[in-house]
Amino acid sequence: MNEQHTLEEIKKTIQEETMVLLYISRPNCSVCHALLPQVEGVLEKYPIIVAVHADADEIPGIAGEFSIFTVPVVIVFIEGKEMMRKARFVPIDELEGGLSRLIAMFED
Repeated sequence: MNEQHTLEEIKKTIQEETMVLLYISRPNCSVCHALLPQVEGVLEKYPIIVAVHADADEIPGIAGEFSIFTVPVVIVFIEGKEMMRKARFVPIDELEGGLSRLIAMFED
């Protein structure tokens, strides 16, 4: 998962890449730390998705930019448009199913 440190980097990736998964967390969030390796495991099955990790404490403007009220947050963009969002407690099977459906729709 690519670490990005500015809003500009994140926005550029979202605009330039076809499919982007943005994972937003905070360093002192135990749920964030537990969920990250599970999300990375799911992403191994979908190499088409560019994964970006952002620290909400490091990028204070990220909350306003993406309307974040809690962490962790997983947002999936396709061609620059938000297509899926999961926050706080993210069931991995739900995330994987959603990604699978989005990829199938996009490839059709």
